[in-house]
Amino acid sequence: MGSDVLPCYVACDVSPSMTDHLDEVNAGLREFRGAVHADPPAAARTRVCVIGFAATATVLQPLRPAAELTGLRAPVARAGTDFGPAFTLLRETIAHDVRTLEAQRLRVHRPVVFFASDGRCTDPATWPGAFAALVDPSWPAHPTVIAFGLGAADRGTLDRIGTSGVFLGQDGIRLGTALAVSVVRPTRRSGRTGPSTTRPLPLHGPDAPCVGEHRADQRG
Repeated sequence: MGSDVLPCYVACDVSPSMTDHLDEVNAGLREFRGAVHADPPAAARTRVCVIGFAATATVLQPLRPAAELTGLRAPVARAGTDFGPAFTLLRETIAHDVRTLEAQRLRVHRPVVFFASDGRCTDPATWPGAFAALVDPSWPAHPTVIAFGLGAADRGTLDRIGTSGVFLGQDGIRLGTALAVSVVRPTRRSGRTGPSTTRPLPLHGPDAPCVGEHRADQRG
């Protein structure tokens, strides 16, 4: 096997309700890109994909080195903020990317999903099923999920999504800081001796280790 790769997926709510937060999101992406660039081991390992969702979900930026990460455009004026399509697309995209990376003989670490939204979905009855499929422990490539709440976030919903951590902007935490803590810090730890939270994925069997198993208790 060749070099290590940590795939990171930023799933961002781009519905009209997020218009006032777009500058904050783009500033956070720039801060995260700078934090990765300043840490050579993290820069070498981290690849980032950006997914936007509203009534539907789409890949805005396919998986690429973090240095190539760019900002988001203005939200599309589509009614609805459905979480379910985002989780479904995340599972499909992660599965495809992991296969592609392994075909390149890269060692793939547990994917990280960073989910950013105000937490006010329009599909409350259906998204939990799609989310359960995404984090199903019997799926070897299931990701660790961190949630970030923007604006007057629905904390209860985000608590259900951020199985490995929840950050809230209203607590004074910047999106870029939360991303860096969730991705760069675990990547740095994986280069040290001793236990690592970013071990490569054994893509067979249910005992695959998880990246970033750190519950973020910065909730105030």
